[in-house]
Amino acid sequence: MPGAGVLSGQVAGASHGNPLKNGFITRQYLWAFSLTTSLFFLWGFAYGLLDVLNKHFQNTLHVTKLQSTGLQVAYFGVGYFAYSPVAAIVMKKYGYKKTFIMGLSLYSLGAILFWPVAAMTDKTDNKQAIFGGFVVCTAVIACGLATLEVGANSYVSIMPPVSVANFRLQFSQSFNGVASFTGPLIASKYFFGEDVKHSNNNVQYVYLAVAIAGVCVAAAYLFTKLPEPDLSDATAQENQIITSMDGSEESKKMTYARIFYGFATQFCYVGAQVTIGTFFLNYAHENGGFSDSKGSQMLSYGLIAFTVGRFVGTALLAFMSAPLLLGICTLACCALTCAISSLKGGSGGVICLIIIMFFESVQYPIIFVLATGNMGRFTKIAAGAVVMGVSGGAVFPPIQGAIATSVNTRVSYWIALPAFIEIFSFAMWQWKRAGFAIGLPKDVIPEVAEEEGSYHGGDEKLAVDEQLDNKNEMEYVERARY
Repeated sequence: MPGAGVLSGQVAGASHGNPLKNGFITRQYLWAFSLTTSLFFLWGFAYGLLDVLNKHFQNTLHVTKLQSTGLQVAYFGVGYFAYSPVAAIVMKKYGYKKTFIMGLSLYSLGAILFWPVAAMTDKTDNKQAIFGGFVVCTAVIACGLATLEVGANSYVSIMPPVSVANFRLQFSQSFNGVASFTGPLIASKYFFGEDVKHSNNNVQYVYLAVAIAGVCVAAAYLFTKLPEPDLSDATAQENQIITSMDGSEESKKMTYARIFYGFATQFCYVGAQVTIGTFFLNYAHENGGFSDSKGSQMLSYGLIAFTVGRFVGTALLAFMSAPLLLGICTLACCALTCAISSLKGGSGGVICLIIIMFFESVQYPIIFVLATGNMGRFTKIAAGAVVMGVSGGAVFPPIQGAIATSVNTRVSYWIALPAFIEIFSFAMWQWKRAGFAIGLPKDVIPEVAEEEGSYHGGDEKLAVDEQLDNKNEMEYVERARY
């Protein structure tokens, strides 16, 4: 297959030069990359609605703060923790295309099920049963999203040229942010408007649109011949990694350690990120004095900051070491978490909530690539393991909800601080392995852009040589050292 044999690797912000100048995707993969990037938009929109639903169901179904976190438990616990291994197995056995179609089918099914559940709201007094129905729908959607995320993150990472995997994934993840802030904007009008804030009728129409979008993208995949990267030489690459370090036994241990550390770090990151968003509206109302409608708009501003942060992070990764960028962002998050949890009254705390989303934005894709890059034939399994770390979003919110119910919402935000400290330790570990480099390693394969027929700035080149020279690539791996 043209372009085969290119493996995920060269992380830690590594590049074959500035990817904005030399290109970050080959012509052969351009359509596949564009289509897969649309998946990031879909799950960004779904996640943007999730945090809003917490406060909406507190209003309409009279559930407590702790009970409302059942949505996060279903989303991150059932979908990501329980179903991610299934998705990884399906991806390994059947490939990316069938995995994406399966994920989109589950995503659309869960969204369409919102319609009958919302329709039953006015026909029964059993509000707990209705909320349970919404939790089940959320779990089905999450199974679809977990499948898409396992596949999309891995697929974008291993597209050629692999030397800019971190930059390319950061670029795709930016569209996740673009979609995420539209959810709260829609909710501020259709969920919290004066005439609808105590009704669930508009919920069914919003999720009907979500289902239709999922079906359309699934149809596009069905009729697309998706390039499947050939990982047949992964064993040889894995052996090269072993011999490049101090003995095969130590190398294997380091590989397993990186996967486990990556899982733990992603667990902490998502747990911290979800705590920031889950009770954003409660914090804005209780500590900032904002109405739910205004709070929803403020949340959308935070998610806009998140989106801007993704694009800024993408630009910084063109010349900056990824572990260093991750470390700087987590230090900023630690400081802002202390401010959020300490400031009493006024808009200062809410402003800090908005700003912290900017610094959160780059962390997920950097952690993912640092933890899964250059895994050879273990790439797909490693991706599934790290995506399982998203289950942190199911563990942190109930703890935060219990604190918010027993003390107050402001104090509950302290739970994010130890999580950000753990992420900082992972960043420093990876930065040490990269030799404390501030910028990117010098070019080892500057001819990649031409050989791979890179596409950038509207320029298209025919591929001269679709296959990277293995010896040259291994030299790059040795220089990049994650």
